[in-house]
Formats: sequence, structure tokens, C-alpha cells
Amino acid sequence: PPADHAAWVARLDGMYAFALWDAAAGRLILARDPMGIKPLVLANVDGGLLFASEMKGLRAHEGHVPMLDEGALALRLAWEYPLDLSTLLLGTRQVRPGTVEVWSLDDDGRAVMDSRADIERQRLAPATTWDPNLGAADLLESFIQSVEQRLMADVPVGIVLSGGLDSALVAAVAHEAAERAGQPVPEVWTVAGSEDNPDWKAAEAVSSALELTHHQHLLEAEDFEHHLPNLVWHGEDLDTSVMFFQPLFQTMASSVKVGLCGQGADELHAGYPRYRDPHAHASLVRQRLEAMDHPTAAASLNGTLQGEAWLASSHVPEARLATLDDMLGFELEHGQLSNFQLRLVDRHSMAHGLEVRVPFLGAPHRDAAHRLPMDWRLPSSGEEKAALRRAADLTRLPKDIVRRPKLPAGTATAPNLLRATLETHHDAAASVVERYPRIASGLANQPDVMLGLALFEAIHLVDGGRQAPTGSVADLLEMVA
Repeated sequence: PPADHAAWVARLDGMYAFALWDAAAGRLILARDPMGIKPLVLANVDGGLLFASEMKGLRAHEGHVPMLDEGALALRLAWEYPLDLSTLLLGTRQVRPGTVEVWSLDDDGRAVMDSRADIERQRLAPATTWDPNLGAADLLESFIQSVEQRLMADVPVGIVLSGGLDSALVAAVAHEAAERAGQPVPEVWTVAGSEDNPDWKAAEAVSSALELTHHQHLLEAEDFEHHLPNLVWHGEDLDTSVMFFQPLFQTMASSVKVGLCGQGADELHAGYPRYRDPHAHASLVRQRLEAMDHPTAAASLNGTLQGEAWLASSHVPEARLATLDDMLGFELEHGQLSNFQLRLVDRHSMAHGLEVRVPFLGAPHRDAAHRLPMDWRLPSSGEEKAALRRAADLTRLPKDIVRRPKLPAGTATAPNLLRATLETHHDAAASVVERYPRIASGLANQPDVMLGLALFEAIHLVDGGRQAPTGSVADLLEMVA
């Protein structure tokens, strides 16, 4: 029974996605880690089941013809990430994070899913009170355990150091953990568009205070042009604002094969600015949905989304984002973390043979974070991630780093280079709006996504995702003009 499989898989603490063939029972077992750090996609084709870690892997079967799922795209434009199990390809979905699926063949030899069971669901259980004089040390200890587990490796380990609190805390805890274990202290890597970038300066302050070996890479305009096609090829989505991931991980991979990053902290500890006003964010999503003349957008508004890719019938923004508690739970379970943040890091690091681990999402720390009161994640007045900052106060991090406010990754990393890239290719990419009149408003208002969709069409639809792109951005846009 799937519950039996879920029981033994639940004993794993880490990141994984796997397929296990039970030859004796004639069953295929598919499982994915509770947070969705590792990808697993599948499609039914000609009565068979195809599965892979990337959508383009499904192209190995001649019967799999990639076509855009316009409904999934409409919701991606409204929410800014693919919802639930959806992908941008029609008939292709993901295995839900924290889930075991059991498949077999029916009497006609067709692949059928017999059953599905949960390994773990992310349910917030906030306490009514939290004493920072006792709780901060416990919260830090939970993170120390997660970092220590993820430092175990038989190859050198590096750290992504953005300059923000989350990556700085990873670096500080890893530094002390490595020294206690008699291991080499991990080196750190930073990229930015200029030496005047506040993240660049903050990362320098962290590395200096902790006496870390610091590798710094300044992005150039040609970096963006060179890496953008590969960003869409490996990412299999519409992201263009995070072009720094490709040069960052390529640089790291030349020295280390395992990395640690600070992903997941903002979702657990309410670090994003939108969390301050859930109603305003719900209103923004509603406005985007109402502006699109698409049945899937309408279904999201009236609570009637249906189909294998949707986990719940109601994705009405006001219902899902009514309170901070609702918003955090929704984003943990319905795609913001797994389909956006974690996907970006995993796809673009693995593209260069770099295994990036996510200590904030280790079981010890995420369990501790789920129990934090909401007013210790985001106080009504004051700084976000309040409890995490109190824990960080107990480390060697400089106090100005611990108190540093959140800056958005991507747009803040190299804003001028990103703006120039979008301006250069805006007119060539704009033709994509005409091909999707029912969602034109969503595309026109998000020029970075518009460019991403045009490149996605060229790479994953016109060329079918058969091989990595060799042409320039201009060449690829010409293919779909």
C-alpha cells in the first residue's frame, strides 16, 4: 500500500526525487522530498507513463510533443509562479512535493496510478507565545543541526553569499560547524552588477568579519546576453530577472561540487515585503486575473479549478491570502517555494554539475519555524523575520548584517544590466503578445516574462527542447517573430 511506502520514505531527511520499480509486485513507486527541492515530472503518452527530472527529458519519447498550456500560463502570470503541480506544457505535471505515487499496468497494458499517499504536508502550528531569551538559542540550534547535516560531503563545499541575512547566517553557522568538525571552512561566492551594489558590499563585510575566502564575480552585459538562452533552456520557465544564477553557479562549479544557500528562509520566517499586507497582494493577483480574458483565470476567481494539476478547487486570491498564516501556508504548499525559488536554484546549479543544498529546509529547522508565532515572524511594527534575527544575534555576524532589511534577488543584483537587456529585446519579444490575445494584458505588464515566453517558445516549443540553444538571444527571437 502507498501508506507503507510513505512511512519508510518519511524517514529520509534531505532532498530527493526517485522512481523505484518493484519487480515482484509489478509497480512503479515515484516519490519527491517534502519541500520539492528536487524535481520530478511526468506525462501519459500512448497509454504509457513518461517521467523525468526535466520536461525536456520527456522528449526522448517520440510521442511526446511539447505544447504550451495557456491556462497554466495565465495563472503563472497572475501569481508569478506555476501553481500546484502544473507546468507550462500541456499534459505534463509534477509529482507533488512530499508525496508517493504508485503506478501499475491495467489489463490492457496501460499505465494507471493506483494510489497516492502523503509523506509529509507543511502545516503551520504557531505557538501563542515565544520567549526570545530561551527560544532564540533553540531556533539557532535547529538551524545548526540542519547545516551540520548538509556539510557532510567527500568533496569541497562552498556557500552562496548574497549579502543578505539568510546566506550570511548559513556562512556563519557553517564556519563554526566546520571548525568544530575539523573540516575546511567553506569558501563563499558572490556575484553582482557593480562594486557599488549594496549586496556586494554587505557580502564583503560578512566575509571580512568571518575571515572567509571570498570569490567575487562582477557581471558584464555580455554575461547576460551569453547566459540568457541557457537560463531558459535549463530553467524551463519564463524567468529572466535571475540571470545571475548561471554565471554564479558556473563560477562556483569550477572550484566546488557541493554548495549551501539560504533559500527557504523567507517563506518560513515571512521575509518578503508582500507578507506585510496580504490583502494588497490578493488584490493585485485578482486584478491580474480579471484583466485576462481566459477561462482558467475565471475559474481561479470563482473557485472551480479542476484537473490533475490542481490540488484544490479554490484558488480565489482573497481566500488563499486572507491572513499571514494563510499566505505562508499557501505558498509552502501550492508552488511559490517549490516551483519558483527552489526550482531556480536546483535547475541552474545542476546545469553546471553543482549540488546545492538548502539547510533552512532541513527537518529540524523547518519544524521549529512552523511553531513560531506569527508576530515573531512579522511583527506589526519593526523588522521582518524577527525570531530568526534574534537567533542570528547569537552568532559572530556583524549586527548591521543581522538588522539588514530584505532586498529582492535578481532585480537588485544587477538592475542596470537587466534593464538594458529588456530594453534591447523588447520590440522583438513583443510579438508574443499578439499570439496570446486572451492573456495579453498579463504579458504586456511584465516585460521580463514576455521576453522569457518568447525564448521559451523558441527553445522548448519550436525546437522541441531537443538540444541546448546555440544561437544568440536575437536569433532565438527571430525564430518566433
